[in-house]
Amino acid sequence: MASSPTDVYDYVIVGSGIAGLRAAMALAPAGRVLILTKADPAESNTGYAQGGIAAALGPGDSPEQHAQDTFKAGDGLCDAHAVRVLVEEGPRYVRELISWGANFDRDEHGELAFGLEAAHSVRRILHAGDATGRSIGRAMWGQVRPLGSVTTINHAFVTDLRVKDGRVAGVWFFDQSGARRLAAASAVLLATGGAGQVFSETTNPAVATGDGIALAFNAGARVADLEFVQFHPTALKKEGAPRFLISEALRGEGARLINVHGETFMQKYHPGGDLAPRDVVARGIVRESEATGGPVFLTLAHLDPERVRNRFPTIAAMCRQVGIDIATDRIPVGPAAHYLMGGVETDEWGRTSMPGLYAAGETACTGVHGANRLASNSLLEGLVFGARAGHAMQQPAAAAPLREDRGWKMSPKSSPSLGEVTSSFGEASGVPRLRRSSGEGASPESLQETEAIRALMWRGAGLFRTRGGLSEAVAELDRSYAETREAMNRGTAHAEAWKRFNLLTVARLIARAALRREESRGGHFREDFPARDDLHWRVHLVDKIDR
Repeated sequence: MASSPTDVYDYVIVGSGIAGLRAAMALAPAGRVLILTKADPAESNTGYAQGGIAAALGPGDSPEQHAQDTFKAGDGLCDAHAVRVLVEEGPRYVRELISWGANFDRDEHGELAFGLEAAHSVRRILHAGDATGRSIGRAMWGQVRPLGSVTTINHAFVTDLRVKDGRVAGVWFFDQSGARRLAAASAVLLATGGAGQVFSETTNPAVATGDGIALAFNAGARVADLEFVQFHPTALKKEGAPRFLISEALRGEGARLINVHGETFMQKYHPGGDLAPRDVVARGIVRESEATGGPVFLTLAHLDPERVRNRFPTIAAMCRQVGIDIATDRIPVGPAAHYLMGGVETDEWGRTSMPGLYAAGETACTGVHGANRLASNSLLEGLVFGARAGHAMQQPAAAAPLREDRGWKMSPKSSPSLGEVTSSFGEASGVPRLRRSSGEGASPESLQETEAIRALMWRGAGLFRTRGGLSEAVAELDRSYAETREAMNRGTAHAEAWKRFNLLTVARLIARAALRREESRGGHFREDFPARDDLHWRVHLVDKIDR
């Protein structure tokens, strides 16, 4: 490693979504900033966000009301202080976006048009058609590109955090040519987005493999709440077609879920009907499909066709490519992994448990989402906490205060350790063994191995979880992680091998946390523990690598 080329910056940002870009703007006046992107700059979960960004800007709304909706969706585990920061500072940052040219839709009077999504008590979702993330990304890049102090390296894959004297002081990465380089810096921000690709069914782009979480965990930082995965109820589910998000905004505008017989059904699963919390709708779709023996559809045929096509042009165009007219045809839908509520544990300034390391956006866990994210709070989170992390990175490096010291209730010490829970399974599991990775990069075998991890997670740690399925997944992932880590340490791995290792790391952490939590809450549903248990499990699960 010592012979690798070294570039020196003041700050390094890993990721180019909304959190990373807003942090870059805050840091630009203070020093030299390097943004490392895994693919093209626009290839992030931000760019794929369809529905919108939530902010208390409309008539009859308030930060307090937004906070209450967020707490309710979070199912008892939201960090109250983080939520207050989000809803109170959010409107200011959204107005800033508008001043930069984010083209949110407006009504016939020229006023901002607000949409409605699940679990919101009022219409508060700002949207730019059904491509809100793309509009926000364009506006933000328009601000970042002219900044002379900001350098961007595309197609760079970060493999390690540089830890020096107990603090993070840069990153190791492969550039587009495959050369391994070191970027030294006084502070590093992880803004790498989510981890939907851990599951075989997902709405996330290919880059969403949980890299930031894996980087932080393998360097020694704490991660939290990783059992809480939000499965979006309505992804396109047509044989031969790619999984594609069918935004909740369609249901907010009147679209209905129907079964194979053309009957609406969600009311029997929840009084909120089609706009019940996402986890409830996702499970309702699966149960209805099992009960009727047929698929579930979304229909907008009862609405004005021209208005439907104009309001949702991106979804309309995508569905048209697979032979579906969203205004008249039934759209086959089903759940897919969408958002990770947990991540690298941070405080409300993006500080992690390691000095010099910061995290913001979906890769971070501020506690703002609790056990289940309120729809359209994700872009707002990236905006607000990206800005705050950018300000904090200019201060002397310090670790975040422990959650235990800030009022969080952590996992009860009387709970059995994970080793005790899983020790009887080992290789007796019925799960096919994952192949051992050589650490030598992409190959047909390593690609098959990645798909095997994703299939294992969808089957064992997906929408419906049980002790047996999770135990088998954990046993297999533990074994594969130990073998792969040993192989990676022995040889010079290429970028593709590191990507697979990151995916394996995050899959293992999710499955372990899901096995540990013996209740159902928010995005985590255990068929063997179907009730919420505040007495024993109104706590946060934190994991940290053994050294």
